[in-house]
Amino acid sequence: MKRIERKLNQCKHILGNPYNAITAIAIAALVFLIVVPVWEIIRTTLIWSPRDLRLTESAIPGNFTLFHWIRIFHSNISKTLFYIPLRNSLLIGISVSALSISLGSIFAYIVTRTDLPYKKLFSFLLMAPYILPSWYLSMAWLIIFKNERAGGRPGFLQALFSFNAPNWLAYGLVPVVVTLSLHYYAYTFLLVSSALNSIGGDLEEMAEIKGASRFTILRKITFPLILPSLLSSFILTFSKAIGTFGVPAFLGLRVRFYTLSTMLYSSIRSRQTVEGYILSIILIVMAMLTIFMNQKMIGSRKSFTTISGKASRKNLVALGTWKPLILTLLIVFIVLAVLFPTGILILNTFTLQDGVYSLDNLTMHFWLGASNPEIAAGEPGVFRNPQMIRGFLNTMQLVLTSSIAATLIGILFGYIISRGRSKFSGKLVEQVSFLPYLIPSIAFGAIYLSMFSKRNLFIPSLYGTMTLMILISIVKYLPFATRAGTSTMMQINQELEEAGLVKGAGFFARFKKILIPLSKRGFMSGFLLIFISAMKELDLLVLLSTPSTSTLSSLTYTYQELGFEQFSSAVITIIMIITVAVYLASEKLAHADLSQGIGG
Repeated sequence: MKRIERKLNQCKHILGNPYNAITAIAIAALVFLIVVPVWEIIRTTLIWSPRDLRLTESAIPGNFTLFHWIRIFHSNISKTLFYIPLRNSLLIGISVSALSISLGSIFAYIVTRTDLPYKKLFSFLLMAPYILPSWYLSMAWLIIFKNERAGGRPGFLQALFSFNAPNWLAYGLVPVVVTLSLHYYAYTFLLVSSALNSIGGDLEEMAEIKGASRFTILRKITFPLILPSLLSSFILTFSKAIGTFGVPAFLGLRVRFYTLSTMLYSSIRSRQTVEGYILSIILIVMAMLTIFMNQKMIGSRKSFTTISGKASRKNLVALGTWKPLILTLLIVFIVLAVLFPTGILILNTFTLQDGVYSLDNLTMHFWLGASNPEIAAGEPGVFRNPQMIRGFLNTMQLVLTSSIAATLIGILFGYIISRGRSKFSGKLVEQVSFLPYLIPSIAFGAIYLSMFSKRNLFIPSLYGTMTLMILISIVKYLPFATRAGTSTMMQINQELEEAGLVKGAGFFARFKKILIPLSKRGFMSGFLLIFISAMKELDLLVLLSTPSTSTLSSLTYTYQELGFEQFSSAVITIIMIITVAVYLASEKLAHADLSQGIGG
């Protein structure tokens, strides 16, 4: 009896410590919101359900089965359902990674290691694809290259220059790879720029003194030092590209070009739910394997010290006579990859009839027009459209709530991790909070669809509610928020908190009066990153949104599916304006700059 009483007192003492109590709550919440949903979706694929009786009479609801896994890997529909989408996903992942790393590395070197003028401007413009949705380029691509054979109406090039683009250029693998590469190269640009900025000029200067050529210095000094960043950007790009939904959906579904993500979506929409869940598990495993490979490759490399206590100047490469050419090529790239697609989308919102670019075809209907049965099935202009207004309000509610909540939770988790780095609890919170990063967004949406479409313990069914969309957004962006929170808390000396403790301040008082004020800069950076990600999110929400909870991004996809391209262009234009405006305002007012570490 005394032993039980002693154990209870020990538990009370442990849980009475605010750090331990908060850590216990955090671990329980993470397990319920991340680990349990993943287990739930795995369990669902291994149990017969009553719906399976339509597939085979041998189904016994509630019993164990491998039927659905065998159906995916070895049946007469395996090729269509799994192997062809897998091949397409891998082709996209490898091709996009190679192109993105090539572009991003070249741009990073030019901006950080040469005497290029207007570096700050070029840095912002080259980062613009990261700030904008990945699928805005695919929409612009369709407007430019679509043809009458598959698109039904002429595109920009056919209308103006009589260039009838072949199907392989308008739809399928090639446009998917190109448009995704023009978005994801920004990851490599950011990572490699940061790595190049950490390399002092002493190493290169010593090599020059020894007579090494510029190419030799690049090959034997610069490249080995930035290799970890290149590997990280490859894994990041590859894992994102194989699981992305928006771009393959816009550019592939019309010609039956399926990837794992679009097949997952189609399976769930066609009520082959379990098959869709299996595809989501496969996507998760592929993403986890790529991250594991990244850790093994970086962990097996020798480390190099490139930052010392001494100031180190950087030797900028003089472009000389190449400067006009490089400036011209950069400007042409930015115009073709960023400005021209944006301009085409905006122009499309003013064209009454698709494929006609004459002055008498211009209209303001898709912005301000009243309902007209002869135009887009009577859909009124976006500023007079109740559905659009509801989508805007839903988006603002979702984005602001999830951004603030995830950032605050990230700071709290950062506190647990930074103060408990030597403890099992701190390491556990760090590892579990990182798990959503490994799960492709559409697969994560499928997991939450499975778990919260019915009552679960004390939580009622959340499907079709804004609560579910906010919850999944918070959990999905926890890795970003936690990393930002950990970085911020590591910079706050524990002596400040100890001084508050001496003065008799409790845990929450110290957190409110000391830690939160000192983490304002980190809070704004984390908030900005999550806001931008949530504002352009489509993959995560496409399976969960309903007419009453539609967001701007889901409206874009709905309008595109219905063939109302002018409306989808108008909505994506609004998304871009809001995202860029918030980014510029945060940079100006709160100094939250995503381009920190980039030369300029």
